[in-house]
Amino acid sequence: MCLVLPKLRILFNVGKTNRKGEVSNEVFTSIFTYGGGVEHSPRLGFDGFTKLYRHPELVSGSTTVKNLITWSPGHLITSQKFAFTLAEVLVSLAIIGVVAAMTIPTLMVNINSRQWSTAATVFERKLDEAMKNMNTLQTVSGHKTTLSFVEELSKHFKTSKICNNDDIQSCFSSTVMWGAGTATPEEVDMSKITQAKHFGLDWGTELIGVQFANGVSGVVAYNPKCSGDPLSNQFKGSSCISMLYDVSANKDPNTSGKDLKNYGVINKLAGSSCAFEIDGTCFGTPFVPNSYHTWNACKDDYTSDDPEDQAYMQKYGLNYCYPGNDYFAKAAETCGGTSKMAQMSDLATIANYIFGTTEIGEYTENSGLTIAVDPSTLGFYEVLRALSIWSGEESTSYNYKINHRSFSMGRASSSFDSTGTGTTFRYSIADYNYAVCLGD
Repeated sequence: MCLVLPKLRILFNVGKTNRKGEVSNEVFTSIFTYGGGVEHSPRLGFDGFTKLYRHPELVSGSTTVKNLITWSPGHLITSQKFAFTLAEVLVSLAIIGVVAAMTIPTLMVNINSRQWSTAATVFERKLDEAMKNMNTLQTVSGHKTTLSFVEELSKHFKTSKICNNDDIQSCFSSTVMWGAGTATPEEVDMSKITQAKHFGLDWGTELIGVQFANGVSGVVAYNPKCSGDPLSNQFKGSSCISMLYDVSANKDPNTSGKDLKNYGVINKLAGSSCAFEIDGTCFGTPFVPNSYHTWNACKDDYTSDDPEDQAYMQKYGLNYCYPGNDYFAKAAETCGGTSKMAQMSDLATIANYIFGTTEIGEYTENSGLTIAVDPSTLGFYEVLRALSIWSGEESTSYNYKINHRSFSMGRASSSFDSTGTGTTFRYSIADYNYAVCLGD
């Protein structure tokens, strides 16, 4: 501590005090500065200190320094104390409240979005495993109804409740918001969603409600034309079923692109066929073409003289075939023809929307971009830092290829920062290859 008096500065360290806060004679180690001179004192008692240092200018009479010092922090600290006024405290609290009100909602949205995405990834991984087990046991195909399939699925993926076609609301939300990415998502009455055709699928089967033991609830449609291959490790369950599922156990917001997800193809939901809408163009739910079409007699020049093959090509607007697993043909069939698939101009529209720009052209290469809209909110999920979207346009240079648009991340980037176009094989398939149908 430091006590400042005229011409006398006393700097001392206090080892301890008694219970009354008084300093004993034995605990001073002092350095005294007097009139510009400095003298170092050994451990002097308080009495020794008063005998050595008395100065007539300090006080009059016989008063000593000892008489002037009372061991009290209030006496030794001579600087002025400062404090905040009540008004300053209230203003500070108001500012903190405003900042919290602005940042906490955004923070919670980001946290919820991350939790929903993680829950969806885990759920679909487990569902894929169950479907692969069924494929290995040859129980994934041959079902004539969705109910028959779901009952078999429950043997491989634990369920807590199965709801019949006329009581789906006992397992699933009564209303949902369908149309993520649009300004005003459409509210859909799920009591009217009872058939596969209400998913935009021509399967002729009913919808069944399911509550899984992990808290996820869903509405399932089964494709009776599903064909398994017990010897294949490439089997995808989404080629046999379509499911609208809710990872938040029917709690709000029940909105597609948020807690509401789809497994497999859902082209529309009742009266709405738009999963998202951009600049007036209606797009269906993006899907990975996991199943393929097998041609009867496709030749090496990628044409066929077989009447059935030709009829199929004419029906779905295909110019070529592929003598093997033709995934592109199946994607065209799913959308109802190549003309009902997103074209290269439509993919440019999607790219401009994702990156928040208007500079991306139909066949341009663009880099150094910044994500404006998370692609996952539209139904596109990156895998291995890449994303590819097929168009409905077959390549005129290579008959076994189709035109597509790709999105990629730089090495130091955690999100897409470039997009380009090119051609890709119609017979190859990967988890990051998507197709998207045009809505009504």
